[in-house]
Amino acid sequence: MAISKALIASILLSLLVISLAEADHMAVKDDVVKGSVPTKIDCGGACTARCQLSSRPNLCKRACGTCCARCNCVPPGTSGNQEVCPCYASMTTHGNKRKCP
Repeated sequence: MAISKALIASILLSLLVISLAEADHMAVKDDVVKGSVPTKIDCGGACTARCQLSSRPNLCKRACGTCCARCNCVPPGTSGNQEVCPCYASMTTHGNKRKCP
């Protein structure tokens, strides 16, 4: 009888630990998906890649760097893909033109 109580207690404890570990894993996964994990990207490298085909690369890199610093995101590729970084895509100049290249 004592062995079965100890067995049941250890099984319940194991299930509790597994449940807590899974909940923690899901919370971390949700943070990564939402983008709330504060990992800084290399804005210089990302903007150099983004602006490599620009006709005005210095201007492009400066605008991209400002947007990257504020949003911590740069869309992949040399143009387009704005939906990947909504913050980056929504920034505008005083003339309501898109700020970020």
